[in-house]
Amino acid sequence: MKLQQKQALTGSIQIPADKSISHRSIMFGALANGTTTVRNFLRGEDCFSTLHAFQKLGVPIQDDGETITIEGVGFAGLKPAEEAIDVGNSGTTIRLMMGILAGQDFTTTLFGDDSLAKRPMNRVMLPLREMGAKLTGNQGSEFPPISIEGTTALKPIEYRLPMASAQVKSAILFAALQAHGTSRIIEKEPTRNHTEEMIKQFGGHIETAADEKTITLSGPQAFQGQEVIVPGDISSAAFFLVAGAIVPNSRIRMTNVGVNPSRTGILTVMENMGADLVTSEVDEQNQSATLTIATSSLQGVTIEGAIIPKLIDELPIIALLATQAQGTTVIKDAEELKVKETNRIDATAEELRKMGADITPTEDGLLIKGPTPLHGAEVDSRGDHRIGMMLAVASLIAQGETELLRPEAINVSYPNFFADLASLAAGEKS
Repeated sequence: MKLQQKQALTGSIQIPADKSISHRSIMFGALANGTTTVRNFLRGEDCFSTLHAFQKLGVPIQDDGETITIEGVGFAGLKPAEEAIDVGNSGTTIRLMMGILAGQDFTTTLFGDDSLAKRPMNRVMLPLREMGAKLTGNQGSEFPPISIEGTTALKPIEYRLPMASAQVKSAILFAALQAHGTSRIIEKEPTRNHTEEMIKQFGGHIETAADEKTITLSGPQAFQGQEVIVPGDISSAAFFLVAGAIVPNSRIRMTNVGVNPSRTGILTVMENMGADLVTSEVDEQNQSATLTIATSSLQGVTIEGAIIPKLIDELPIIALLATQAQGTTVIKDAEELKVKETNRIDATAEELRKMGADITPTEDGLLIKGPTPLHGAEVDSRGDHRIGMMLAVASLIAQGETELLRPEAINVSYPNFFADLASLAAGEKS
C-alpha cells in the first residue's frame, strides 16, 4: 500500500470498540446463565476468533450486525469441540481460554497462525498446571498448538506473577472461578482490570487490595447474563492521538473512548510531553470520554515503572511520537513488548530507522532522540496490527512516498482505520 504525507487532519471520528472488553464480553456471556447482549462489539478478526471459539464449544451466539446475543450455558454447559479450535492471531483468545478450559472435564486443542505459534505460553501453562490441569504445547514445547486436558477438581492457587501481564492474570482468574476454595494473585504492577470489572458486572465476587496488586476470589462462582455496551478502544485511539499531535494544522475529536484508569497511561505520557490534549464529556459509569488532540510542541520524557502496564500496547506509537519531541525519550521496563504479535521493541526500532528515526532498542525498551524529520521508505507491518498502524501514522509526516507491506494486519483491531484516516485528511466530520 502506497501512503503519502498529509498537511492536516481535522474532524471527528468514532473509535472502534475496545478489543479487550469485546473479547471478555463473549467469554463472560458464554459462561453466564441466561441471555447476554453486546452492543458496539469490535468486529475485528481477533474478537471474531473468540466468538467462533465459543460457538465451537456449543454456545449459541447470534450476530445481527448490530447486537451480539449470547445464550449463556454456564461453566458446566460447555461442550467438547469436534476439532481443534483456530484462534487466528489472537493471544488474548488463546491465553484466556486456557484458563477457562482448565476447569472442564474434556480435552481441547487451540492453535493459531504462524505469528501466534511463536508466542510463549508457559507463563499461563505453569500456574494452571499447579491448579491441576494438564497442558502441553507443540511437541512438548511451550508454543501453540496447546492441548488442555481440564479437570472439574481444580485447586485454588496463591500465585505471584513474575511479569506484568493482564492476559496471564485473567487466565488464572478464569481458572480460579472454577476452583474449590480461595485463590490469591499478586501482580508485579497493576495491569488492566477489565476481567475483574466484568466479574463484578456479571454478578461475581472479587476483591482487590488497596495497593491494587493483590487480588482475591473464591470459587466456584456462577454468573448471570447482562447487557454490555462496549466503549471505544483507547489503544486504537492512540494512533489518532499521536497523528493529531504530530501532523501540522491538525485537530481531531474522538468520541466514546474508554478511559478505564488501568488503560490511560498514554494520556498521562502525552500530557507530560506537553501535548495539546483535552478530555471532556466524561461518562463515569461507562468509563468513557471525548478526547480532542491538536498539533503540539512536545518534549522528551522517561517512561518506566508502574505506568508501563497501562500503555504497553501503545508503546510503538509513543515511540513515533517521541521522534518528533525535543530531546531524548527513554522507555524502560517494557520486556513484555518482546512477546507480543512480534518483538515490538526490535520491530519498532528497525522499521522507524528505515524512515530516518534516531531510535535504539535496549534490553527492556527504547531510546529515541528527536526531533527527527522522517522520509518515505518501504516498511513492513510484520503481520502486527499495531506496528502497521504506527507506520501508517509515520507516513503522514514523512517526505515522499511510503510503501507499507502487509497492511491487512490492521484489520485485526481496526478494520476502518484507513477510511477514518481519509475522512480526517479530507476534513470531514462523522
